[in-house]
Amino acid sequence: MSTDPAPSRPDDAASAYARLSPDTALDCLEALGYVSDGRILELNSYENRVLRVGMEDGPPVVAKFYRPGRWSDAAIREEHALCAELTAAEITDTAPLAAADGETLHRVDEYRIALYPCVGGRAPELEDKPLLTQLGRLLGR
Repeated sequence: MSTDPAPSRPDDAASAYARLSPDTALDCLEALGYVSDGRILELNSYENRVLRVGMEDGPPVVAKFYRPGRWSDAAIREEHALCAELTAAEITDTAPLAAADGETLHRVDEYRIALYPCVGGRAPELEDKPLLTQLGRLLGR
């Protein structure tokens, strides 16, 4: 696991990203110390590869594999810091899981990865007046 800058050959990283398979994803998580039970579900994501991965000893995690060449490590860490601030302020968000050293952006081979707790959710019912009031209060904070 490394937090070095993106590889100097973006074509290599893009090629590896295109070949990212479920087995490769599980190998990456194992390299980070997470032992999967083998269950994997690809989640919707326009830009990145996002997978729900079952864990051997605990709840599933969401693994986000960042598309190479799209964002710098600094931009990703800034996003992670904002998510952590929102979570600390009790504003609904999910902050990435931090390693023992506090790092939230991990590197395994050519892959940049963030892990998140798996949190369920759904689109709000826009005809539900009490829910709209609650959402308005949340936005007002």
